[in-house]
Amino acid sequence: MLSAESAEVIRATLPAVGGALDEITTRFYGAMFRDRPELLDGMFNRGNQASGAQRRALAGSIAGFASALLADPDTRPDAMLARIAHKHTAVGVTDDQYTIVHKYLFAAIAEVLGDAVTPEVAAAWDEVYWLMAGALIAQEARLYQEAGVLPGRTWRQWTVVERHEETADVVSFLLRPADGEPAPAARAGQYVSVRLRMPDGVQQLRQYSLSSDPGGELRRITVKRVAGESGAPDGEVSNLLHRQIRAGDELTLSAPFGDVALDDADTPLILVSAGIGCTPMAGMLGHLAATGSTRPVVVLHADSSPAEHALRTEVRALVDGLPEATAAFWYEHPGPEEPDARTGLMDLAGVDIPRTATVYLCGPLPFMRAVRGQLLRAQVPARSIRYEVFGPDLWLPDAA
Repeated sequence: MLSAESAEVIRATLPAVGGALDEITTRFYGAMFRDRPELLDGMFNRGNQASGAQRRALAGSIAGFASALLADPDTRPDAMLARIAHKHTAVGVTDDQYTIVHKYLFAAIAEVLGDAVTPEVAAAWDEVYWLMAGALIAQEARLYQEAGVLPGRTWRQWTVVERHEETADVVSFLLRPADGEPAPAARAGQYVSVRLRMPDGVQQLRQYSLSSDPGGELRRITVKRVAGESGAPDGEVSNLLHRQIRAGDELTLSAPFGDVALDDADTPLILVSAGIGCTPMAGMLGHLAATGSTRPVVVLHADSSPAEHALRTEVRALVDGLPEATAAFWYEHPGPEEPDARTGLMDLAGVDIPRTATVYLCGPLPFMRAVRGQLLRAQVPARSIRYEVFGPDLWLPDAA
C-alpha cells in the first residue's frame, strides 16, 4: 500500500521524525486547541492532555504505523488500528475531523523539523497519514453501522436506577435507557463513554467498562475515583460522578464499543486483573453465568487489600455458580475476608495456565507488562493474550 518512493523516504526520515514526535505532538495539540477550543468540549479529555498520555499515545501510534508499513509496504496494517477505531467511535469522531488533524499535525512537523521537511519528505509522510486515516475512517464507519448509529451521533440519555458504594473509592451505577427504547446490543468486556458537563461548562468524557452482564435492558458501570499523581489533576469525570450522581439522575452515554470483548469459543478462559481492571472481567463472568456456560474459567486478581477489591463478593458468587470456574486473589495487605488469598504481587508460579487458553488482561500498565511476561514464559501464545487499557493506549505490545 505504501509506494516504493515514499517507503524509501520514510525509512530515511523515521529516526528523525520519531525522535521529534513528542515535541511535534505537543505543538500539534497546543495549536489545534488554541484555534479549535470546541474540540476540548465533549471530545478530548483534559486530564489525558494534562498528563501527556494522549500526546504519547498519538506519537506511538504514528511511529508504529509507519514502522509496520516499512516492514510490509504492500499491506496496510489495519489490525493494529482496531483499538484506536473503537476509542474514536466511543467519543464520536467523524471523518471530517481527520482533515483538521492533518492541518495542525503537518504544520507542527514543519515547525519542528524546519528545512528537513522537503517537498518529498512532506509528500511521503502525507501518504502515511492518509493511509492511516483512511483505514481508521473505514473501520469507524463500519463500527457506527454495526452499532446502529450515525457517525458522531452515538449519544443517548440513561437514567440511574441504583447507586451502590462498592468500596471507599469505587461506586457502581445501574442504568436503563431514559427514552424507554430497547438498550443497544453490547458484548461482555466492552465499554461506554460517559459525557458530563463540568462546573466550568465544558463537557468531558471518560470510558467505563460494562461491569455486569450486558444481555438485558439494564447496564452497569463501576467507577473508581481517580486521584491525580505526579502533578496530574484529579479525574474530573470520576470525581463528579462520585460527588453528584444519585438514583433518578440522568447520564449521557455512548453506544458500547471496544475490541476486547468475550469470544464465544469453548477454549479455557483466564481472566486476569488488578485494581479497577476487575470491571470488564465482572461483566464477562456475569455473561457466562447468565448463559449457563460450562467453559473452564480461571479468575486471577491482585489488589491492595480485600476492602479495596471492588466487586469481590459478587465475583466470588459468580465463580461459585459456574461449574468449571476457580479464582485466586493476591493482596499486598491481606485481610480476614479472604483467608485463602495469596500475599504480595501476582505470581503465576503454581497456577495451572493451559497453553490453549484465551487470556483477558486488564489493570495498570506495569501490572499488565509483568503478567504478560509471566504468561509468555508459561508458553501462552502472544496472540492469545488480549488486554484492555483504561485511557490512551501507551503500550501496544502486539505492534512491537
